[in-house]
This record gives sequence, C-alpha cells and structure tokens, in this order.
Amino acid sequence: MSDNNDLIPAIEAVLFASGAPVAKNRLCEILAADDKSVSSALDAMQDKYTASSFGITLITVEGAYQLCTKSEYAPYVKAALEMRKLPPLSRAALEVLAIIAYNAPVTRSFIEQVRGTDSSSIVSSLTDKGLVRECGYLDAPGRPSLFCTTDAFLRCFGLSSLEDLPQAGELPHSDGQESMSSLLDQKTDDGTESEG
Repeated sequence: MSDNNDLIPAIEAVLFASGAPVAKNRLCEILAADDKSVSSALDAMQDKYTASSFGITLITVEGAYQLCTKSEYAPYVKAALEMRKLPPLSRAALEVLAIIAYNAPVTRSFIEQVRGTDSSSIVSSLTDKGLVRECGYLDAPGRPSLFCTTDAFLRCFGLSSLEDLPQAGELPHSDGQESMSSLLDQKTDDGTESEG
C-alpha cells in the first residue's frame, strides 16, 4: 500500500482505533508502506484537517501521531460523554510538574531539595493522574526511582515534545521556578485539563 488515496483512510482507521499516539515507523510496519509514502499521507491529513471544518485534528506527540478533538469542539464532546471538569492542579503540583519537565529524569529527593518540602504525596498523585511516571533507578545507594513526564502531560499542556517548553530566558518572571509553575498554571487556566 503506497498510494495516498489508500494510505490516508488506512492511517485514519488505525489512529482512530488506537486512541493513543502511534509512531510513524509503526504505521509503516502496519501498512507495509515506506517512510516517504506514510510521511506524505500524514502531511496530507494534517493539511486536510487544518484547512477544513473537520471536528478532529492530527497532532504529534514525541514524533508519534494521534487523532484528537479540536479544542473548539471539546465542550460538546464533554457534554456527550457527561465528563465533569476536573479540578485544576494545585500550585504545589504545578511546581513539581515544572521541576520534572525541565530536569527529568529526577529523583523524589531532588524535587524535595528544589522545593524545600516533602513532595512524595504530590509525586504519587501526579503518577496516578498519568502525568508523571517512573523511568528507571538512579545508580546510587538505595537505588531511588527516577521520574519523568508522560505523553499525557504533553497532550494536557498542548506540547509536541519537551523541547517546546520555553527556555529560562523566555519565561515571564525572573524567578525561574515560580515562572515555570506560572506558565503551566496559565495553560490549565486556558482550558487545558489534566487526565485522571
């Protein structure tokens, strides 16, 4: 399968059924198509969804692709699914997310050293929400767990990758830690909701 007319509906079907990001090389395997053909089909799909009144869009998350509802139609989807608005993340949770996003992988003790207070319950809560995950162990006595953000974190804050986070000089305040959590807080205030 290599023609866009065949690839586009096949990719749509795979992404729709998956409900999660699918890497391009995985799409190539599934569709028995070369990288160039799949890339061309994905580009055509993005153009189609961007230039039309479709209710869905094609997003990239760490180089993988996913079909999502366009933000302007989210209220209708929430009403249809009877989804209630999740409470916003606390300032402390946003601080922990910012520390992890900018420094990952990090240990819980590193987070607590930066914040100056116990953060174990916040890290556990963010893990339960699917915004943070364990990603290995530090090669040190006791082998403490390392934490990093997840694809769900990227989706919730409208990022394609962690490289989309603003650099320290681009943050609105001089206090870097305060700025990072303010930035994430602003994104949640703009209507982005965490999952879980």
